[in-house]
This record gives sequence, structure tokens and C-alpha cells, in this order.
Amino acid sequence: MTITVEDIRAAAVLLAGELVRTPCVVSPALSELTGASVVLKLENLQQTGSFKPRGALVKMNSLDAAQKKAGVVAASAGNHAQGVAFHGRRMNIPAIIVMPTATPFNKVSRTEALGAQIVLHGDTLSECREHAVRLADDKGCEFISPYDDEKVVTGQGTIGLEMLEDHPDIDILVVPIGGGGLIAGIATVAKALRPGIEVVGVQAALFPSMYRALRGEASAGGGTTVADGIAVKSPGIITKPIIEDLVSDVLLVDEPALEQAVQTYLEVQRIVVEGAGSASLAALVENRQRFAGQKVGLVVSGGNIDSRLLSFILMRGLVREGRLVSLRIEITDTPGALAKVTGLVGESGGNIVEVYHQRLSQDIPVKMTEVDVVVETRDMGHVRALLDILNRKGFPARLLSSTALDAAG
Repeated sequence: MTITVEDIRAAAVLLAGELVRTPCVVSPALSELTGASVVLKLENLQQTGSFKPRGALVKMNSLDAAQKKAGVVAASAGNHAQGVAFHGRRMNIPAIIVMPTATPFNKVSRTEALGAQIVLHGDTLSECREHAVRLADDKGCEFISPYDDEKVVTGQGTIGLEMLEDHPDIDILVVPIGGGGLIAGIATVAKALRPGIEVVGVQAALFPSMYRALRGEASAGGGTTVADGIAVKSPGIITKPIIEDLVSDVLLVDEPALEQAVQTYLEVQRIVVEGAGSASLAALVENRQRFAGQKVGLVVSGGNIDSRLLSFILMRGLVREGRLVSLRIEITDTPGALAKVTGLVGESGGNIVEVYHQRLSQDIPVKMTEVDVVVETRDMGHVRALLDILNRKGFPARLLSSTALDAAG
């Protein structure tokens, strides 16, 4: 089977009324930030919080009555799992989801709440997939790949169709790549409707499987990434030739860029986006000159981020920008000394969040003590001014943590 724009149009008819037709909105704030005219396709507002239910519905709808009765099996750590489970409950199709043993509890519970049977197996998605395929064979069920299936690719392509219906003058589409199902579908419909449009893919630098495959290099990758939704070690067999033919470039983004993009979406656009969903913005920010002056469509592929991880990203962002810093200050171990220090910090506009005494340090005289304070500040300039005030007033102070301030000198 060759995937065509007609197939994707038919999939759009199937999806109509069954899933959310997510908004595709212009972002003045991100446009100002990047120098491009930015349009966001908000798949984080889709059913289950990601684009995955699109392809899952098209695939599961294609099954015959016997296949539906036997059930389906999928391997996923999150979004694909929830997409399959969601439709399994709606369509009365038994669903077994194999998830890695280290999958966060909240993702397991959300998928289970959708009615799927959960099997925890393996340390990696590769091990998880192998077990799922064996399980499907043993039980006579249909295995549903998250990306290496033409029906799934067809369903994901409806995103591109909707984007060009809403904004036919988009110059470039920027799409995250894991196994390649999302970008393969979008590129198929986009290049058919607008041959001059450019489609650019984005991968996490730790998992550059498609990037390397398109260059004839062996697959490689690994590590811990905030973009776990696109942490795929091997490119899709079906998707690779489509991407090779229709996608002009694949960009890599590192972990700091992905973290910053998650923070930017929350603080600037006021939306919650997962690491994989932030990849397109990270690529745009890191490659401003390449996209400057053009209308750029970013696919925000999902918003299912663990709340604890999100809090860590935001706190690290505050540190990176010099808005939350740790200072070590030397004071005499006498009544009133700490009050003078806190007074100086307050007068300078800083807000003390935490205070720790270090009385047993061997690096200072016995009648002195070190105080570590965590302070909220406006920016890096404010931090420098605060340090200058403390040192001039006789309280030797130094910065303990702020990568942005250190880098800026």
C-alpha cells in the first residue's frame, strides 16, 4: 500500500466527530521571540493529551470483526498506550499494553483507567516491543505499532491536512520525529497539497536514529532525555523512505534546548507541553536565522509531562536565568548578624526562600559562620548588584549555583 492524500482525507472523515479537531493558532509572543511568524498545532489538547489517538483509531477501525474480538496489543511508555486503550474501551476491543518496568506510576494508572490490561516488562522500549510482539502472536491478537504501520501513518497525517486547511500559507512545517509516523503522514499530505512547502523534522540529540539513518549511518543513541516520547533507537521501516523522499532536513536539539522550550511554552504561551512536544519550538529557537521571516507551523505533539519533572524543569530554568540563586555568605556568629544580612537582601529587592547555617565548616575562623541562602532575584544583573552590596557591607559572599550567570562571566 502507498499512502496517498486521498487516504488521509478519508481518515479525516473517519476522525470527524470522534476526536478533537485541535486548534491551530497564531502565536504573537513566540513570533516576536523567534523572528518567524509562528503557528501552533495544539495536539496537547487532543483526547488523552497527544496526537496518538488519531492513528490508533484509523488502525483499529480497519480490523475485521474477528480481529476486534481477539483484541490488540501495543508497546508504549505513555501516549501510544493511552491512544490504543482509549479506543479499545470506546470500540469494545480488548487491549493489552506492554510498558517498561520503570514507567512512571501516573502513566500506568492513566492507561489502566482507560480499561487496558497492563503488562510491565523490560527496561527499554525495545525489550518492551519484542515482548509485545511475542504476546500478540501467542494470543492471536493484532499488534499495533506506534509508527511502523501505514494505517497509523495515515491517521497522523490528518494533522497536516488540518494545519493547511486552517493556514494554507504556511511556509515550513516543523515536526518532532521518534519512529517517524507523525512526520511521514504530515509530509505526505503537505507535499501533495503544497509541493513548495518545506517539512523539517526534529530529533533529540541523544536519540538521532532517523537523522543518522538518512545519512547512511548506523543507528545509535541512548541516555536519559526529557523527550521520552521521541526516544526511539531505530527508525521505522515504513516511515524512513517517506521521510527520505519528502522531508528536507532533520535537526537535532540537545537537552537544555528541550528544557528551555518546555519552560517557554508555559511562561510565554501559557500551555503545558511535554518534552517531545517541545522539540519543534526548541529547533526553531536554536535555528532562528534558518526560519526568520517565514510562516512556520510547529506541531505541539503532546502535553503529557509528569508534574514532578515539570517542576524540576521550571526550577532549573529559574536557576539558569539567574532568577533563583544560592549564595554563601560569611558572618560573625553573634546576635543580629543574620538579621543585618537578611535586611540587606530585602532592601536590595531579593526574596529569601531558604536559609542554612554552616557552623562546623573548617574553612572559616571558629567565631565565624557561613550562611547559605536561596534567593529569588529579577535577573543576572540583580544578582551581581546583590553580591556587590553584601561584600561592600563586610559580608563576604559568593555564588554557589547559576549556570547562566557563570557563563555570562
